Amino acid sequence: MEAQNHEVAALVEKISGLHAAIAKLPSLSPSPAVDALFTALVAACVPASPVDVSRLGPGARKMREELIRLCSDAEGQLEAHHADALAAFDNPLDHLHRFPYYRNYIDLSHLENDLLARHVPGLAPARVAFVGSGPLPFSSLVLAARHLPGALFDNYDRCAAANERARKLVRADAGLSARMSFRTADVADLTEELAEYDVVFLAALVGVAAEDKARVVAHLGRHMAPGAALVVRSAHGARGFLYPVVDPEDIGRGGFDVLAVYHPDDEVINSVIVARKVADDGHGSKCCKTEARAAAPLQAREEPAAREEVSF
Repeated sequence: MEAQNHEVAALVEKISGLHAAIAKLPSLSPSPAVDALFTALVAACVPASPVDVSRLGPGARKMREELIRLCSDAEGQLEAHHADALAAFDNPLDHLHRFPYYRNYIDLSHLENDLLARHVPGLAPARVAFVGSGPLPFSSLVLAARHLPGALFDNYDRCAAANERARKLVRADAGLSARMSFRTADVADLTEELAEYDVVFLAALVGVAAEDKARVVAHLGRHMAPGAALVVRSAHGARGFLYPVVDPEDIGRGGFDVLAVYHPDDEVINSVIVARKVADDGHGSKCCKTEARAAAPLQAREEPAAREEVSF
């Protein structure tokens, strides 16, 4: 136990130093200095660690909250930068491999689709929502092109400029552009439209603070259709310094059955939670619209299916 405490203390000290250096940067736009610091941060957070971010002291907890917001800002600027660069090509989708985290998004989208197929068997979604799609909606592009080719995708982001950048990326692909819309809206303002979706994906940085994330999940639970699937991105261990950690109990309290919780141990940084909207059977009890697996949530070491390359 003492060795673990020393390991955690050393990690928190290292990440605190990186946070201090990142906070001093004059800009978070991509540059050699920005790239070097965030590369070092990711390298520190990805290895398995005994740290539990929910048990940090007040100072470390505040540092972590500020760091996640800085990561969110930097990620947005990185995506906007590369979306602009890709838009200069006749067909931007032919050049997605130029994005530095291309492989990560390929693998994450494959993982999410695989978990959906396992834990919501028979699901063939006609309409999908991706909340928090951003200027470079990589996940939606991969899911729509490779994994869910029969579904319509509605991408939601609060930033109109992000949505405009995203539209430019699919302009040359008639098939994808016909199936993908980009809508400027805050998830808190979505109500009746949420009931139209068979699956809702919730991006990791929608609701950065734990209480904000819980409110978003509860809102989705009030308005999604009974039996619809929810895929939530979370984080585990030291990766919780990069992204918010979602408590599966908050998802349950939001009106969902939690079907799977998967914590990757490779370059895929985000954990994945798969849940299903609970339905009322008319007698005051709750049930799913269709039968779901009764197994306890998977705490992941189960291997997803072999990963494939994506072609657009």
